[in-house]
Amino acid sequence: MAESEAEYALTQPLRRRLSRMIEASVADLAASDLVLVAVSGGADSLALASLAADTAKRGLIRAGVVVVDHQLQSGSGEVARNAAVQCRDLGMNPVEVISVDVAQGPGSGGLEAAARTARRRALVAAARRHDARAILLGHTRDDQAETVLLGLARGSGARSLAAMVERDGLWRRPLLSATRQDTRLMCQLAGLSPYEDPHNSDPRFARVRVRRDVLPLMEDALGPGIAVALARTAQLLQADNAALDQWAAAQAETRLDVPGDGTATIDLGVGIDPLSAVPLAVRTRLYRLALLAGGCPPGALTAAHLGSIDRFVSDWRGQGPTRVPGDREVARAHDKLAFYPAAPLGSQ
Repeated sequence: MAESEAEYALTQPLRRRLSRMIEASVADLAASDLVLVAVSGGADSLALASLAADTAKRGLIRAGVVVVDHQLQSGSGEVARNAAVQCRDLGMNPVEVISVDVAQGPGSGGLEAAARTARRRALVAAARRHDARAILLGHTRDDQAETVLLGLARGSGARSLAAMVERDGLWRRPLLSATRQDTRLMCQLAGLSPYEDPHNSDPRFARVRVRRDVLPLMEDALGPGIAVALARTAQLLQADNAALDQWAAAQAETRLDVPGDGTATIDLGVGIDPLSAVPLAVRTRLYRLALLAGGCPPGALTAAHLGSIDRFVSDWRGQGPTRVPGDREVARAHDKLAFYPAAPLGSQ
């Protein structure tokens, strides 16, 4: 067998496996439906773009690309344009390059979080402009393992440890069962030239330290398969979270009132069907639903905030209101929990 034939025989199973992941992710869509691939220029997103382009050529979907330029490095515009050219050569349409301004400094939440926020806003806006049915993201199993470890290091709960889901509204992550090595090889097969982002090797970022130092150390100490095990943990927790969220939603139907004026109340069921008899994991999810309905920023909520609210239920001693993010307060009034806007700090 010639060398090129041998390479073909070895790589075709990978191409078929990754293609099936894309097909499964878009199986609910029609041939006329547009999906947009979020492309950074790196191997993961370029491989995803190539696979989506192949899926479109088979007539299963229409596929376009949005390349987001975060403008955080010199030459980032050229990187974005190069990625766009490669995607056009794949036959994708539309292909759009969007430059975003990433918030920096105090109050930005850190460079990674601010870049993610700017990127997601740009992608959602593009999906609306082009009437896209889904946005495909190139996260892999390696990204999932890193996310779980970062959550463990922060002492996060099950919701955070469940990490990234394959489908969340517009967002779809077809490659969560693939590896970073898979995507790099896929780029080679497709003749693509991915960009190596210096931020991906910058030890200032916790995710880079996990990738470069922590995961390899765990592999050495505990044996191979750590990334697979962490990703499986996330998958199992996703199922548990879904069940708890469903239980909390059922509680909300009978207990939660959201009149639409920025307030909310939860019926404590004092004496009859008391909320205190509902498991803590369900109660805290119910509080979260009330807070989000009132406009509380979801990323700002912590276990400490939810715990302070729960003391109105589990340790009621007549205490006064507790403050939560978004200039809001929560208080107990007889048989109800009240969620309402508070005066901004320093205004009194």
